[in-house]
Amino acid sequence: MMRAILTLILTCCTLLTQAAPPQLLLDIARFRNEDKAVKGGIVEIYATVSGQSLTYMRRAPKMFQAAATVTIEIIRADGSAIYQETVTLKPPVLRDTTAAIKNPISFQKRILVPDGTYTVRGQVRDQYRSGNSSVVDIPLMVQTTSAKPILSDVVLLAKPASRSASDPNNFIRSGFSLTRTPGGLYARGMDKLYFYSELYNAPADQSLSLRYRARTVGGTKDAASGTGSVNGLAGRPTPIVGELDLSKLPAGEYVLTVEIRNSKSQVLSTQTARLRHTPADYAPAGAVMPR
Repeated sequence: MMRAILTLILTCCTLLTQAAPPQLLLDIARFRNEDKAVKGGIVEIYATVSGQSLTYMRRAPKMFQAAATVTIEIIRADGSAIYQETVTLKPPVLRDTTAAIKNPISFQKRILVPDGTYTVRGQVRDQYRSGNSSVVDIPLMVQTTSAKPILSDVVLLAKPASRSASDPNNFIRSGFSLTRTPGGLYARGMDKLYFYSELYNAPADQSLSLRYRARTVGGTKDAASGTGSVNGLAGRPTPIVGELDLSKLPAGEYVLTVEIRNSKSQVLSTQTARLRHTPADYAPAGAVMPR
């Protein structure tokens, strides 16, 4: 009897602490479409729902699980949608809802989008709390007609881009398996930043210089920097990868700048990405794909 009462109290406390709207992160990356016969670009949408922000319900003795419904739309300026999809995400089952760490759950989609200006809209609903939802809007511009060397968006990674063999999935580009860090967050235990990008229209068979640096938002001095080299590939994207040591960086928000230079040290293309370094906070083991 006492155990049943304690379970009821625990469940009620859990419901009360999860009353805040569910948290949704949207990471957007634009890439060149490799099929030149088709106009437009590839937009990767990576949606992550925080496990901490969801309501966990008892499914069996010592088994609790949450569920979120995520709707992703790409909307034209006139309000019409060129893409819409709704998925249900379920984090891993917990034996104890008082656990401090509740891993996030993620959903990734690649969509062919014509050149133009759009809004990417994500809406998340907590399936176990009626009316508990939140909406995130991100502006999007797709422009793929440039014939000059140009970098794609920079994807921030939790692990090095790897060429290890695995089944094809949405996390692989140019043969690299990519493990994103949602929202550009680098927390406790994540002492290195890894990134991936693609260079288009690169001068074929020429050695190019890769330079990258992290600065505080609005800062003028490098907090961390790195260099490398890459050979331009003819007729296909040139993968760009790198890493930075974050272990000595103070907590805060930073801007990562990636530059490609030619043999005369002239800048061919530059791209930036924003990140958060919070070494005092725990970083979950990593988002997992929906089952």
